[in-house]
Amino acid sequence: MRQIETALARALGVAVRRLPPLPDPSGAYDASRQQYSSTLIMRQALAGLPADLDKLLLVTERDLFIPMLSFVYGQAQLDGPVALLSLARLRQEFHGLPPNRQLFLRRACTEALHEVGHAFGRVHCDEAGCVMALSTNNQQLDLKGGAYCTSCSVLLHDAVAGAGAAAQESRTGGKT
Repeated sequence: MRQIETALARALGVAVRRLPPLPDPSGAYDASRQQYSSTLIMRQALAGLPADLDKLLLVTERDLFIPMLSFVYGQAQLDGPVALLSLARLRQEFHGLPPNRQLFLRRACTEALHEVGHAFGRVHCDEAGCVMALSTNNQQLDLKGGAYCTSCSVLLHDAVAGAGAAAQESRTGGKT
């Protein structure tokens, strides 16, 4: 978690804080798929979203799905308050390979940046090395450079600044 927090703080220039774990998402488990519904987990998190947060990144060890895909590394509400990241398939062991901690940490940070990017309104990027590029397998994920491309970085920093200003205005009732 520390590496993910550091990557987010560094890339977005934001303060990151860790919240207590949410209750077990057993209600999101689909026995026929042996996976968890990312949509149901996000819905559960939205119900208890702290008012003082601009964005919430949920991190889970659970293997996730959405109905139209066999799995997802994560999901986010485009320009919404919640993003979700699954660590399950980012581990080499999930695929029957020997553990590789450095590769796992790189993938986790890359996908955290990707999902939070969606939460700040970014869509998939055409630049293969950008963390916002679409990745549907670990080979594509490993081609990402671990950072936002110049264009995505500029747009994200604008979105982060806008979200921060809006949150401040909301908390102060427009008085600064």
